[in-house]
Amino acid sequence: MSGALSPSLSHPAPRIPPLMTLIVLTAPSGAGKTTIARRLMAEVDGLRFSVSATTRAPRPGETDGVDYVFLTPEAFQARVAAGDFLEYEEVYPGRVYGTLRQSVEEIAAAPDVRAVVLDVDVIGALNVKRIYGDAVRTLFIAPPSLQALADRLHARGTETEQQVQTRLARAEMELSHAPDFDTVIVNDDLDVAVAETVAQVRSFLGERGTEG
Repeated sequence: MSGALSPSLSHPAPRIPPLMTLIVLTAPSGAGKTTIARRLMAEVDGLRFSVSATTRAPRPGETDGVDYVFLTPEAFQARVAAGDFLEYEEVYPGRVYGTLRQSVEEIAAAPDVRAVVLDVDVIGALNVKRIYGDAVRTLFIAPPSLQALADRLHARGTETEQQVQTRLARAEMELSHAPDFDTVIVNDDLDVAVAETVAQVRSFLGERGTEG
């Protein structure tokens, strides 16, 4: 995949319903975003997660449709051409991630849903915020330092040393965009980071009139 899948919103986004609310979580790989997202959804009622699509291969233990919607590069490109993505980004060469528009709309339309949670990369998150504005709260989960991030990536043991270095190089770029987000939460202590995330989300739901 080349320039056809550069960071983009593939088609103009539809008008967002007045009470459709999006929570966007972004972080460098290894910063603890997935763990924080799971605990957030366990602690705040009415949140539903929108599963992202990707062209990367499943890791051991991952399930299609649960962890990601796994697509071949050709299938991903076809869905881009059809305008199926709210946003998409080639995060690493040959590895593209995106948010399926229909998935978000269907989740948001459910009567018991107060907000849709998106796990989106930096450029995609900023694009979603640019289009949907006040209906979105963007949260950037940051590691306490690049060294701490490197230690976490090495400890989880799922990447080669070259892949770790690639992720760290990208993390520097991602961290440079942190000030563009509504809130930056440093994950130095997981329980504290979860509490801060929960507080931010509850406050935002209150502002949106969906505090429950």
